[in-house]
Amino acid sequence: MTSLAIFFCVACQFFLVGGQLFLKRAMHGTDRPRPKGEVARGLFLGIFLQSLWFFIWLNLLKDNNLSHIFPFEGLNPVLLVLAAWLFLKERMTVDSWIGILLICGGIFLVSAS
Repeated sequence: MTSLAIFFCVACQFFLVGGQLFLKRAMHGTDRPRPKGEVARGLFLGIFLQSLWFFIWLNLLKDNNLSHIFPFEGLNPVLLVLAAWLFLKERMTVDSWIGILLICGGIFLVSAS
């Protein structure tokens, strides 16, 4: 697996997490009045980032073995939990931190072979 493919695998996960964060923020509190432009901007950015993920991921699937690139999907829960903690101020338990470490270790073991 090339360094460029690894870069795009990691970038894909950032696009996917970024899209999820924008969608969450756009939909948060839609039961109260909010400027439509604010909601539309969040929805647009979320859909745009997830579309980038989709098309880059399809290209990675075309050119690489699934067994080599799929372990990078394990980064998604790690990045999502960290991003929710940093940007959305969600709480993380000790179990969450241990789970993140285990997932990272598993990704390393699978991608290093």
